Amino acid sequence: MGLKIDFIRGTVTVVEPPPVEVEATKVLAAAGDYAAEDVLSESATDGLGTPFVFRHVARKDGGSFRITKTIALLKTTDLVPRIKLFLFTSRPTSELDDNSANTAVLTADRSRYVGRVELPAMSDLGGNSEAIATLDTGSNLPLEGKCATGSDDLYGIAVTEDAITGEAAGMALMLKLFVRQD
Repeated sequence: MGLKIDFIRGTVTVVEPPPVEVEATKVLAAAGDYAAEDVLSESATDGLGTPFVFRHVARKDGGSFRITKTIALLKTTDLVPRIKLFLFTSRPTSELDDNSANTAVLTADRSRYVGRVELPAMSDLGGNSEAIATLDTGSNLPLEGKCATGSDDLYGIAVTEDAITGEAAGMALMLKLFVRQD
């Protein structure tokens, strides 16, 4: 943050830099219909799924952040699920494989757990299905936290709140965080 000083008017204003946009995308395995509360990931093979990795969320290793907005784009049409994004400061031990029942947040992950962004139901207006979570959409935003020592990244597990049918293998899920870095 900076200060803007107007000597003529005698005012001081705190100027906050614009948020940084941090994006992570995965091509989903979509090996079959998703049940409610299934993980969305790139591999359905046991043990091969990975978390979404959001690079440079903080200005420096171990730095603080505040997430103020999240966007999800699903490269398909006619699918309008609600997605929950669980965020962690290091790789979680919770279930990461596609089409598997979500286990986040496990007790083993509690110290690295930042919180959950609740995206509203996606909209399909002819292009990609999309959802936007903001400070006033009941999304648990803002989420504030501090990255792990030696890291400026966050790790995410995307989970569908709704059953999804009509999915196609190879559809991409893009998640973008709008982050204020302290």
